[in-house]
Amino acid sequence: MRAADLDIRKLLDVDARGGVVRFAGERAVILDAGALGTLREELVRLAGYAGARAVLTRFGVEHGARMAEAMTSRLAWDSEAELHGAGALLHTLQGFIRLAPGDTTPLASRGATLLSSYEAEQHLLHLGRADEPVCWMLAGIASGYMTRATGEAVYVIEDRCIARGDDVCHFQGRTRAAWGGALEEHLPFFRESALDPSLGEAAQPAPLRRATGRALGARASALPLAAPRGEPPTPLVAESPAMQRALDRARRVAPVDSTILLTGESGAGKERVARLIHGASTRAAGPFVAVNCAAITETLLESELFGHARGAFTGATHDRAGLFEAARGGTLLLDEVGEAPPGVQAKVLRALQERQVRRVGENASRPVDARILAATNRDLAADVAAGRFRRDLYYRLRVIEIRLPPLRERREDILPLARALLGAASRRLDRPVARFTPEAEGALERHGWPGNVRELENAVEHAVALAQGGAADLEDLPDDVRGAVPAGGEAGEQPAARTLEGVERRAILAALERHGGNQARAAAELGIGASTLYRKLRRYARGKG
Repeated sequence: MRAADLDIRKLLDVDARGGVVRFAGERAVILDAGALGTLREELVRLAGYAGARAVLTRFGVEHGARMAEAMTSRLAWDSEAELHGAGALLHTLQGFIRLAPGDTTPLASRGATLLSSYEAEQHLLHLGRADEPVCWMLAGIASGYMTRATGEAVYVIEDRCIARGDDVCHFQGRTRAAWGGALEEHLPFFRESALDPSLGEAAQPAPLRRATGRALGARASALPLAAPRGEPPTPLVAESPAMQRALDRARRVAPVDSTILLTGESGAGKERVARLIHGASTRAAGPFVAVNCAAITETLLESELFGHARGAFTGATHDRAGLFEAARGGTLLLDEVGEAPPGVQAKVLRALQERQVRRVGENASRPVDARILAATNRDLAADVAAGRFRRDLYYRLRVIEIRLPPLRERREDILPLARALLGAASRRLDRPVARFTPEAEGALERHGWPGNVRELENAVEHAVALAQGGAADLEDLPDDVRGAVPAGGEAGEQPAARTLEGVERRAILAALERHGGNQARAAAELGIGASTLYRKLRRYARGKG
C-alpha cells in the first residue's frame, strides 16, 4: 500500500440507517469547523491561551495516535516511508489541512508546509490575529501519528503560522533528543505519557504539573460580579506601531508577577489586554476575575472585594469569599480603579502590601495569591495631585504602566479590526454577512471613533443586523458613522484615500485576508488573473500603490 493510493471513498463508510460514520474503520463524527472554532474561543476564555493549547494539543495527540493505529493494523504498507507520508494525506482528506506540493511528513529535513489550515482559519475568525503559532491540535495530531508510526516519541512543533500573519504554516518533527533544549518550552503542552510511556507523573515539567493540578475549565469565579461577559472577547488587532508597542510590552511583562496599570480611554480594550496578559502568564490555568469599581457602591464593593462573615451586616446570611480570594492562583483585574472610594483604596493598598485580606466582620486575615492588574480611563497622576486618589496606592499599582492608544491614533487597525468584528457578529447573529463594501469601509476609515473599539463593535453589529445579502453597505452603518467627514474636508468631498486606485487596493487586500493570504482564491473572487494580482501586490510592496 502506498500513501498516494489512499481514497476517501474507500476510507469513509456511512451507515445512513444506523447513524454510524466510520473513517479508516474507526467510529467518527462529522463536526462543523465553525463549531470547533467556537470551542477554541471558549477554551481560551475559560482556561487562557496556555490551558487551551494544552487541551487541544493533547486531544490532537490522541487523535493522531488512533489514526496511526488504524493505518498500521488495517493496511499493509510498502514501506515505513509510505506509512509516514500517509499521515499528512489522511488529515488532508479529513479537511484539516492542505499540504504544499512535494511535502509528505514533518520528519523531513525541510519539515512540512501547509498552504491552508482549518485551525489557523478558525483562530483568525474567532480570536483575531495571533502573536504565536496556534495550530495546536494539528501539531498534536502529527505528534501522535508519527510517534505511533515510528515507535519512538516524536514532537511536532509549528514555527510559522497563517494566524499570526505568515504566508504558510510550517511544522518540524523531531525526537526529544534531536530537539534538545529547544523543546523545553513546548513540553508542558504535551501529555507525555501518550508519547513516551517511560515518563511518569514525577518526570513531568513543573509548569505541566501546576496546570494539570488545577481545573483548566474553571470559570473566572462563582461570584456574579466576577463572571466573564457572555459575548466573545473583542479581537486584538495591532497593525499600528502604537498598538504593537503596547502589546509587545504586555507580552514581555506577562510572565512576571508584577502589578500592572492599564490606562486608556473607555472602550480602548483595557480588559482585553488584561486577559491577554493573564493568558500568557504562569497563572493562565487559574481564574481571571474582573470587577468594575465604578459600578458598585462603597459598602458593596468592600464586601465583593474582601468577602464578609455571616451576620456582618443585614442580609449577610452566610460566609462569602471576596474576589481577592476567588482569584487565588489567577489574576484579579480592578477595572476603573480610579473610581474606588477612599476607604476601599486604603484596604486595597493593605491587601497589596501584606498579601492578605480581612473579610468584613472578621478579625483574622487570609492569605492572597492573585496577580493584580488595574485599569482606568482617568488621569490618576492628576487625581493624586488633587487628592482624589491615594499617592501610595498609585505607585503600588503603577509598577508597570501600559497605555492603550485610542482608535483614532491607530487608524491602521480600523479596517482589520472591523473585519474581525464582522465575522464575530455574523456568527453571533446568524447572518450571512462576509464583508464590507468599499463605500462602507471608506466611512469606517473616516469616522473619528470617540467611543473607540466598543463603538466600532456596536457599529459593526448594527451593519450586520441591517445588511441585505453577503456584504454590509454604507447604508447599513449607523447615521453618525455613515455621515463621517474626513479631517480637513467638507461633506461630499472625496479624500485622496478614496481614489479608484485606493478602492482597488483595499478590495485586493480584503480579499487576501478573507482567503488567508491565498492569492489564487483571492484572484478568483476578484475576477482577475493570478499574475495580475501578483503584479499589483509587488507594486504595493514597493510603495507605488
